[in-house]
Amino acid sequence: MVRIVISGPPGSGKTTQANIIAEHYHLKHFSAGRIFREVAKQRGLTIEELSVVALNDPSIDLEVDRRTYEAAREDNVVIDGHLAAWIVDDIVDFRIYVTAPLILRVLRIASRDGVPLEKALKETVTRENTQRRRFMEFYGIDVNDLSIFDLVINTKRIGIKETFEIIKKALENRL
Repeated sequence: MVRIVISGPPGSGKTTQANIIAEHYHLKHFSAGRIFREVAKQRGLTIEELSVVALNDPSIDLEVDRRTYEAAREDNVVIDGHLAAWIVDDIVDFRIYVTAPLILRVLRIASRDGVPLEKALKETVTRENTQRRRFMEFYGIDVNDLSIFDLVINTKRIGIKETFEIIKKALENRL
């Protein structure tokens, strides 16, 4: 039985790595971001718009967090999400934080979502600022405090395969 969580800012590569880990180790994969996107779609909002609405409506984050925690209670699972590691900290075996400089993350997001760079930058900055405020206000969590993580990786100069090799080595040494 293993439970792994990956957190990090938008465009850092956390979902990509969660997919690779799930496939390599034959684990289930749960994405908190997918739930947030579903809620946004149900309400006819963009992710950024829902992030702003969530500043005054804690029920949005609470629903995503509840479902994330439920998923983390399953055996043999990898979970990814911005706040996921803090939410499931008490029941997971390994915590990974993946990051990259803002401009690189924005380039990745623009490419992934097929949006202009300026739009990706504006939306990413808005999203990160509102998330940071919500997490501090609702949970007292400083998303810049990475002390709970077992492994922190900056993907600025390493590719997807190299990032996974680092994660794999750390997991094999730890689990």
